Amino acid sequence: MQDKTLPKDYDVYLPGRFEEGNTEPISKPSPKPKSRGIVIAIVLFTVISAGFFSYYFINQTEIDSRIIQSTLKMTPEQVLASKYKIGEFGSDHSHAAIVVIINEKQVNFGQEQFQLTSKYIHFENQNPYLIHKHATGVPLEMLFMSFEINIDNCMLNETESCKDLVVYLNGEKFHLDISQYEINHNDRILISSDEQSILNHLADLESLEIFDIPKKSYNIGNDLFV
Repeated sequence: MQDKTLPKDYDVYLPGRFEEGNTEPISKPSPKPKSRGIVIAIVLFTVISAGFFSYYFINQTEIDSRIIQSTLKMTPEQVLASKYKIGEFGSDHSHAAIVVIINEKQVNFGQEQFQLTSKYIHFENQNPYLIHKHATGVPLEMLFMSFEINIDNCMLNETESCKDLVVYLNGEKFHLDISQYEINHNDRILISSDEQSILNHLADLESLEIFDIPKKSYNIGNDLFV
């Protein structure tokens, strides 16, 4: 009797043995990204940002021109009024006396170039010392900038170099930036580069008359409300 011999590796084809006999590597499924939402958001942000900056650089000249034109439409007074958020014209009325001494001489604010240079704060009627303020929140900077003078701890204009100044407010030395000060009615301000004669200048300042605020006149007429 002839022996029946199973072929080599025949048993791998028997039920339950295929997996053992399958010598081909089983590929593992690729893991899904866990942060797909974050990746998409980053990509979208990058694309949008690139588009925005590309638009800006392509149209930079036109955009900058529009910004400049918008700024140029505002007067220097309007720029300062916006900066300090001052009140409406007529929201206040205050008078203060000011004396400015440069090189031992008093600045004459009664000259034409210093008169009515701003509607919010100004000198008027050729008076050389009396400040009129017509709105709340108006600092002295608006007064001096209206005739192109910068003032803080020194005074500068187009023709003069910086002069070191001392400031007195109502007889007391003032150590803060006077340009940011908002006057109150009856204030007396001395700004001087001549410290040696301070007492004399203070006496002159004290002698100046500060006019009372005119009372509002009413024309009643036949109106129900005034």
